[in-house]
Amino acid sequence: MDTPVPTPPGIRLRAATPDDIPLVLALVAELADYERLPHEAVATADDMHAALFGPRPAAEVVIAECDGTPAGFALFFVSFSTFLGKPGLYLEDLFVRPAFRGRGAGKRLMVHLARLALERGYGRFEWSVLDWNTPAIDFYRSLGAKPMDGWTVQRVSGEALHALAASGD
Repeated sequence: MDTPVPTPPGIRLRAATPDDIPLVLALVAELADYERLPHEAVATADDMHAALFGPRPAAEVVIAECDGTPAGFALFFVSFSTFLGKPGLYLEDLFVRPAFRGRGAGKRLMVHLARLALERGYGRFEWSVLDWNTPAIDFYRSLGAKPMDGWTVQRVSGEALHALAASGD
């Protein structure tokens, strides 16, 4: 984390460390349950350690704590815009445990990431949200986020990814 973010009393943000891997996995599992996708949360401690703290980290995590208790997290990585010619910050996951919602942790995480994007000279800060997740959509709208009409997320994974890679030229 480059710049400390002022937080409401009792809320503290900090960069995750390797010792936080079990916590990050627990928060990811809670998020997957909330998003009705627990079967897709298959990352192991080794996977997460390599992705976050290996020789070429692919992502970063910020942990939010309320009065010393882990309350939520944001996992993000660098994207790139060819139109802007600049990197961007892509928020993969934002999650605040239900018991801590409404206390400002989610907003503080988002403010921190927006500031981080600006400090690093990034051209945008973006993310996806499930279309049925009205509380999250309402939260993001309250922060000034706008939907990207005309765009849909596309994905190739699992067997389809292997088949595409093996399909040749």
